[in-house]
Amino acid sequence: MTNPSPNAFAAPWEAQVFALVVALREVGVFTWSEWAARLGREIRPAGAPEQAADYGAWLATLEALLAERGVAGPETVAARTAAFLRAAEATPHGQPIRLENDPLYRP
Repeated sequence: MTNPSPNAFAAPWEAQVFALVVALREVGVFTWSEWAARLGREIRPAGAPEQAADYGAWLATLEALLAERGVAGPETVAARTAAFLRAAEATPHGQPIRLENDPLYRP
């Protein structure tokens, strides 16, 4: 898989999803063949018309693979999403969002 062009991402979260997919493949959570097959099922469910793969489909595919492999189930993903949103709300503009900024964060 080649790196996307600098304009490939419409928002920072898309680049983060891309980076997570690459990193998780590199550590062996899934292969490129497994990724492609699962992404294909996400963007074209049985009997549905074909649609373009956007990063929303990448995120849904990543969440499904993580759950299937026991890495992070839906509850864990939902909890981490909520923590990230709280951290984003508590982070001053222009600063990096860190989970430690979540007011409910506990090390």
